[in-house]
Amino acid sequence: MIGIFSKKWKIKRLDAEYKKLMHQAFLLSTKNRRLSDEATAKANDIQKLIIELETKM
Repeated sequence: MIGIFSKKWKIKRLDAEYKKLMHQAFLLSTKNRRLSDEATAKANDIQKLIIELETKM
């Protein structure tokens, strides 16, 4: 039972990090394309982890 809650909290934490990185990438898109692309790539990696955790639940 505790394992289910820890996965949900981990997913929520990863989701918050994903949203933060996407917002950062949006802000950087007008100033520095390379940094924007790096932030988007990190966000995509986090999104893959979220999907993987959700399928294991």
